Amino acid sequence: MREEGRNTEEIKAAENAAEKTLEEKPFDSAAPDTGADPDAEGLTETDADSDREDMDHWAFQVSCGPEGIRLDRALAVQLPEYSRSYLQRLTEAGDTAVNGKIVRKSGWKCKNGDRVKITIPAPEPLLVSAEAIPLDILYEDDDVILINKPKGMVVHPAAGHTNGTLVNALLYHCGDSLSGINGVSRPGIVHRIDRDTTGVLIACKNDRAHLCLAEQLRAHTVTRRYLAIVCGNLREDEGVIDRPIGRDPANRKRMADGVQNGKRAVTHWRVLERLRGYTLIECRLETGRTHQIRVHMASSGHPLLGDTLYGGPKGLPGFPLEGQTLHAAVLGFIHPTTGAYMEFSAPLPDYFEKLLQILR
Repeated sequence: MREEGRNTEEIKAAENAAEKTLEEKPFDSAAPDTGADPDAEGLTETDADSDREDMDHWAFQVSCGPEGIRLDRALAVQLPEYSRSYLQRLTEAGDTAVNGKIVRKSGWKCKNGDRVKITIPAPEPLLVSAEAIPLDILYEDDDVILINKPKGMVVHPAAGHTNGTLVNALLYHCGDSLSGINGVSRPGIVHRIDRDTTGVLIACKNDRAHLCLAEQLRAHTVTRRYLAIVCGNLREDEGVIDRPIGRDPANRKRMADGVQNGKRAVTHWRVLERLRGYTLIECRLETGRTHQIRVHMASSGHPLLGDTLYGGPKGLPGFPLEGQTLHAAVLGFIHPTTGAYMEFSAPLPDYFEKLLQILR
């Protein structure tokens, strides 16, 4: 919610300044109640001093400016070894207390002197099984592994896809050497690409590397270039699509741009080759929203060939397709240990090459 008389940039600057002054202090379990309303939205009474052997308790006192600071930001500063999304999930589950009362809203505004306590559950036992699935490995060292993902492979287990995923294959290849930040079903996974999208994907072998790559993704410094075949002939040779993306309220399987509460999404595109009735383009992602390229191109009147979810044709006569013609061609990043910039590319899959030959 926007504060009256202040713009978004001013509020964000104030919160960033508050982060810098956040200091860790002992949590005083006997501290008096500060008078916070237990019936206020997001607050309920709790015993902030309960103890369980399978839990880790972290506590600190907030020290910030008069503007205050969001609870999730305060937690992220104090516990950098955990992802902000993970800390948000713990808050929503009721594992965070402010001044002895549970807060379930990550955006709760903490004030100077507030006492914060969060309970970190013990790691869950790994239930995902290792499977001897061949991997096309582009590069591997002690920190990262880069895979050329084939079409049809799901990245991590989910409802309806409990095996045969990239995670199952990584567990077999890497054993216990995968980061655990994203939980038991997504070990090593920093980012993902759709099931029918091919190309370069990186996984991390330890939490330090994972945090480093995650921060680069948040800062939009990771190079991600995709190749796609879109319907029709684009008028311009290049352009930028800057439209927020969120869940389609009319169809939960789809994403949509311009929806309420959507997150900013930016796609830079340029024409590589004009084909018969189609266009080969390169897309550079500035952000990484779910189905970003597919949604942006479809809303621009040029859905991807094969992308029936967003209005694209299922294929060409005599050449049916399973999903969109989208390939993660290039991935570049700063190595978490060496600090050197590294860039990797994956060759176009055979089906993509055949399509280009037909359309030329």
